[in-house]
Amino acid sequence: MKAWVINKYSDLRKEEKPLKLTELEEPEIKEDEILVSVIACGVCHTEIDEIEGRIKLNFPVVPGHQVVGAVIKRGSKVTNFKEGDIVGAGWIYSSCGNCEFCKKGLENLCPQFMATGKDVNGGYAEYFKIKEKFAFKIPSNLTPFEAAPLLCAGAIGYRSLKLTNISKGETLGLVGFGASGHLVLKTVKYLYPDTKVLVFSRTKEERELAIKLGAYWAGEIEDEPPLKLNAIIDTTPVWKPPFHNLRHLKPGGILVINAIRKEDIDKDYLLNIDYPRDLWLEKKIKSVANVTRKDIEEFLEIAGEIPIKPEYQIYPFETANKALLDIKNRRIKGAKVLKVRDL
Repeated sequence: MKAWVINKYSDLRKEEKPLKLTELEEPEIKEDEILVSVIACGVCHTEIDEIEGRIKLNFPVVPGHQVVGAVIKRGSKVTNFKEGDIVGAGWIYSSCGNCEFCKKGLENLCPQFMATGKDVNGGYAEYFKIKEKFAFKIPSNLTPFEAAPLLCAGAIGYRSLKLTNISKGETLGLVGFGASGHLVLKTVKYLYPDTKVLVFSRTKEERELAIKLGAYWAGEIEDEPPLKLNAIIDTTPVWKPPFHNLRHLKPGGILVINAIRKEDIDKDYLLNIDYPRDLWLEKKIKSVANVTRKDIEEFLEIAGEIPIKPEYQIYPFETANKALLDIKNRRIKGAKVLKVRDL
């Protein structure tokens, strides 16, 4: 099969082709696994973190963790899927199921957590395999290209939203407005229609999209918003934006940082936090670590009911490197999806 592979760490400011197109053996499945013919795979900033070395890899590895395709083979013990079913897989590839975290439903914190496209080969390939219990049925009213961004950008945004504990009528800030941010906005408009969403973004295109999708206000990262915020969800790749905007939280407010890794840029900004202004009055900072199966299941159900359909751009499979460089260079409007094959 054809697959894009990361063979080494690269600096995307200098390297235009960090992924190499390679011929690999088709995966062999075990009795509890399914083999998927990949149709679409979302492109995520996490792949940039992998390529640039902020996430450590065992080379070579096929990236991609927003995988949608058709089941073409199933193991002898598989009961939930049949050949032809359209299924998806997200960042969570597996967990042990037995540790204290898994038993509490916090499998995202499992010490043996394995990530799709990091610890095992992911979806930038013609074929992909996964255990039955970590795959998900895709709602019939969503195409594979609409569904792919929901499996990470949507699910991790949904987990972030849950961690804010926001209530109807409160105010939510979104710092950064890429694939995840715009799906959070769509979700909030459905679940909490009285909640005002304020968006902070570097680019005019993202701010215009935010207003189009129903944001109450959209400004630049350092602009003064018209309202104080009960919660902030940060999806930016650097340190300064979330910590700059701590000052806009109401007493008792929470900043949820939705990022596996931050780039080194602006890391010294952490030293400039003003405690009385930024953290006093019981303000909180919480990180998001991975996702659970429940996050993906719940979000897919909500997305299918509304339905939530992302703003997205399709890239031919052969242009995977271009898609990644477009994200790196902030050429973003919604989500980016690789088209691996036709429906």
